[in-house]
Amino acid sequence: MKIAKRMENLSPSVTMAITALGRELKAQGRDILSFSAGEPDFNTPEIIKQAAIQAIIDGHTKYTAVEGIPETKKAIIEKLKRDHGIQYNIDNIIISNGAKHSLFNLFQVLIEEGDEVIIPAPYWVTYPEQVKYSGGIPVIIQTDDKANFKITAEQLKAAITPKTKVLLLNSPSNPSGSVYSKEELEAIAEVLKGTDIFVFSDEMYEKIMYDGKKFTTCAEISEDMYQRTITINGLSKSVAMTGWRFGYVATPNVALVKAMTKLQGQVTSNVNSITLWAAIPALMGEADETIEMMRVEFEKRKNIAVESFNAIKGLSCVDPDGAFYLFINIQGVTNDSVKFCEELLEQKGVALVPGLAFGTEGYVRFSFATDTASIIEGIKRIKEFVENK
Repeated sequence: MKIAKRMENLSPSVTMAITALGRELKAQGRDILSFSAGEPDFNTPEIIKQAAIQAIIDGHTKYTAVEGIPETKKAIIEKLKRDHGIQYNIDNIIISNGAKHSLFNLFQVLIEEGDEVIIPAPYWVTYPEQVKYSGGIPVIIQTDDKANFKITAEQLKAAITPKTKVLLLNSPSNPSGSVYSKEELEAIAEVLKGTDIFVFSDEMYEKIMYDGKKFTTCAEISEDMYQRTITINGLSKSVAMTGWRFGYVATPNVALVKAMTKLQGQVTSNVNSITLWAAIPALMGEADETIEMMRVEFEKRKNIAVESFNAIKGLSCVDPDGAFYLFINIQGVTNDSVKFCEELLEQKGVALVPGLAFGTEGYVRFSFATDTASIIEGIKRIKEFVENK
């Protein structure tokens, strides 16, 4: 059997592979502490679970419109207006099976062979893989901890060519936790003026912000940015709904939504009907008290982890403004992040993700979306491992 050639350039998800390996070792009886998964350890808020149960009781168990039911789309519109003061209509929204699915649809309907997509590194592992699968060319702009893992307007300007189709921004970022300020986005917007470049704004972690920082969405910067921005968001991280699979796209480009709907209609059809109803209270702000409780707990864990890692000789990390990751500089120990993670897992039973997976060697990603006791024990083992090296 010959596998289709288009699969040759597609790499498996390193984060999923390491998470699976950690679970496998744990099942074998090993004492494994995993900090590799990007998944909150909190349960889905009760009000959302009850909305799902009520949806089943009410018989909302049939096929729905491919792009989502009007009730949920209206809740998304209300959320975007309430949080960011931007207005969309019902035909500006499409709901998909998670933000990863939303991105896949976008790349498939927008990217032609040879189109370039600018991606700041470190990046979420899925971005360049989906670009390549769609026939596009990932153009990586490298950043580091000295720049707080953010690109500048000057770097963006230098990377743009006649083939540039998309700039992909992820703020707050997975894996670094960096957040673009309003002023930084305004500088980026100035560079994009007069071009036909789309902005994919992945805002999955927007509710997880620290130290009183305010999140700014690309679409609220200016009318020009509103027209070119395609907002990708969901409920997996902020509302602990990873398994529910709910993502959405908001764009003033109605033709784009129609194209995505056509594609989705031939691939998955609608999102799980129960999820569509359960998402409504989350979008309408009815779970905000629980979201804030989770955010506060994440911030406490972040502070413990940042202080602890920066006290380990050979390691350092930037204090992130958002998300629930630390992107730790290991260059004082080694530049080989894969070997570092393999040996750490084997010797100390601690699972991290190598920075190479995110396009930035010399770093590892540590997720603090787990309980404080595990974080303290995990960092203790990492310290012992580093000191032995």
